[in-house]
Amino acid sequence: MRYMTAGESHGPEEMAIIEGIPAGLTLTADMINQQLQRRQKGYGRGARQQIEHDTVAILGGVRHQQTLGSPITLNVHNRDHNNWADIMDPNIAETPENSTRKVLRPRPGHADLVGGMKYGHANDLRNVLERSSARETVMRVAVGAVAKTLLAEVGIDVHGFVVNIGPVRTPLEQLTDFADLTALRAQSEQFETRTLDAETDQAMRELIDQTKRDRNTVGGTVEVIATGVPAGLGSYVAANTKLDSRIAQAIVSINAFKGVEFGGGFANAEAFGSEVMDEIGWQADRGFFRTSNHLGGFEGGMTTGEPIVVKGVVKPIPTLYRPMESVNIATHETDRASIERSDTTAVPTAAVIAEAMVAITLAQAMLDKFDADQLVRFKAQVDQYRTELKEF
Repeated sequence: MRYMTAGESHGPEEMAIIEGIPAGLTLTADMINQQLQRRQKGYGRGARQQIEHDTVAILGGVRHQQTLGSPITLNVHNRDHNNWADIMDPNIAETPENSTRKVLRPRPGHADLVGGMKYGHANDLRNVLERSSARETVMRVAVGAVAKTLLAEVGIDVHGFVVNIGPVRTPLEQLTDFADLTALRAQSEQFETRTLDAETDQAMRELIDQTKRDRNTVGGTVEVIATGVPAGLGSYVAANTKLDSRIAQAIVSINAFKGVEFGGGFANAEAFGSEVMDEIGWQADRGFFRTSNHLGGFEGGMTTGEPIVVKGVVKPIPTLYRPMESVNIATHETDRASIERSDTTAVPTAAVIAEAMVAITLAQAMLDKFDADQLVRFKAQVDQYRTELKEF
């Protein structure tokens, strides 16, 4: 399974093509739209969310709500393009009239300057920020929705929520209160901050409101849990076959993500081996299992059969309404960075995007290991493999 996205932040469309999804999977636009709506929900989002109401059009690879095994083409229209039509029109040459929103003052922390240097966009850094914008993640969430639909067919569930926004932290000991991800999802999705309780939600909202009044931005941490993943996905035989490394790359590939940890993560560095290693048990009705999950569901780059637990660190958004010092690329004079319409925080939305990327990577790993041509054989092979693991 592989995919590609295309489109600019204020261009007419966002697009994705997915290759390698088995034939026979039930897939509808509504399934994908549910995930796109989750991406748009989140306290601290900016004015653009009042314009965009993202819905997908399935343009290929599906017939009568069933995947065909051929490439799936997805499209999401950018409603905000109506306000940028002349400036972003690919078919009209540049004129003074359609160049009124040039970006010449790069924002610290954004791709503006380095992207301009790399691709030679010395005349207008908008050529960089239009693609480097987090708007691209709308298609990752759409692709992730397809991946989650496939994983659900074999009992794998994936969900993301918020660990902290700035100094306000979700009490993670509450996780033991939830029997499964369905219960966890029902709890976290009722809060726009995607935390786990009303008190923390209120504290996060107050922090975001104060940050907005200060014309600043704030980051945080998100956590993604995947359950029902069989042992043995990934491999220890080569660096690029280790599944935890592939998930780490997928997380860091998301805009603004600057760190990844599995299970206890960095806290394990301050503990002793007896406190970190997950002891092994066996029961006739379940086979081998771990009595704890400090390593986040991975050993040797392979899944252990325990829930995958991965956290991602999200830096504050680079666009500040109290702009930082920069340099004008045309005059080389010190100036203040450009201001693009932005959010105060995107951490609640980042949880949905990270969830999508974990789902995509797990779907790829499953399709690498099992039949990828048709859903019936895929499911049969997964069932047989689970039986083999239980009998080992």
